[in-house]
Amino acid sequence: MTHLSSESRQEAAARAHAVFEAAMFEIKRVIVGQEQMLERVLVALLANGHLLIEGVPGLAKTLTVKTVAEVLGGTFHRVQFTPDLVPGDLVGTRIYRPDTGTFVAEKGPVFCNILLADEINRAPAKVQSALLEVMQERQVTIGLETFRVPHPFLVMATQNPIESEGTYPLPEAQVDRFMMKVVVDYPAEAEELAIVQRSLAPVGEVKQVLPVEELARYQQLTEEVYVDRAVAEYAVALANATRHPERFGLVRHKEHIAFGASPRGSINLVHAARAVALLRGRAYVLPGDVYDLARDVLRHRMVLTYQALAEGVTADQILDEILAAVPVPRIELAAGATA
Repeated sequence: MTHLSSESRQEAAARAHAVFEAAMFEIKRVIVGQEQMLERVLVALLANGHLLIEGVPGLAKTLTVKTVAEVLGGTFHRVQFTPDLVPGDLVGTRIYRPDTGTFVAEKGPVFCNILLADEINRAPAKVQSALLEVMQERQVTIGLETFRVPHPFLVMATQNPIESEGTYPLPEAQVDRFMMKVVVDYPAEAEELAIVQRSLAPVGEVKQVLPVEELARYQQLTEEVYVDRAVAEYAVALANATRHPERFGLVRHKEHIAFGASPRGSINLVHAARAVALLRGRAYVLPGDVYDLARDVLRHRMVLTYQALAEGVTADQILDEILAAVPVPRIELAAGATA
């Protein structure tokens, strides 16, 4: 990877901002509102992380991922998770060839650039766990053979929080491998009216704005975004506050948190902040980028106690108090400006 000067990085960041603004414009030809979800999808793409989207039915979760895949090109596969799904349906299996008397590996739908795992919580744990290797290592083992998946490779999963029949909680080990968990809410009244009006006419085809090969180049550019030590320390402090809230004056939440965020929380917080900085046209991360992403990166990494559940305390409520309690650092920019 070629390392750029500060000025060159800023120019490249400005170009990246323009490209992804064009991609966002194309996506919004289909998707109304959901600004935060759309930005987080692009952040996951740039940071080479996986995304879990949670929301009630009808909020365009599946349509969003499908539209993003069309705008970016590359290969896209959708798997509808069901209780009778088996791991081989996802990663592939070995097929016996009578003509040769041997077994050959038949690759599954995970061999693509963007995999949509629709309603991931409808499949049992053994199927969800089949994703662990490919999400972490970007490879799949079938029998005695190991195969690399295409680059870039991203899993975007959706889940419905209101149904319990025929659903299975995601294993903690798998949840931790998602860079972010985005909670999608109902649209505003004006946005819902626009959705209804759009449904009265056929939706035009979206254009491919950014080839998947170019996406890989922008992923490399994201790795060039500068992260000040104070910003990294802020990310670590936020993750640490989920483990030891009493150190930050939040004594009452000590009984609400069974396990805080793992080190993947602070790592992904910094990497996601790099991506959001690039989307906003900057070659450096500000503490505000980390602040904006903290809930999405940390909420699914916290395991709450039964006491918290009994008292109706949620991870987001705890994170709101953590963000208020942990001091935001001030970063010296140019010409005496601070942020």
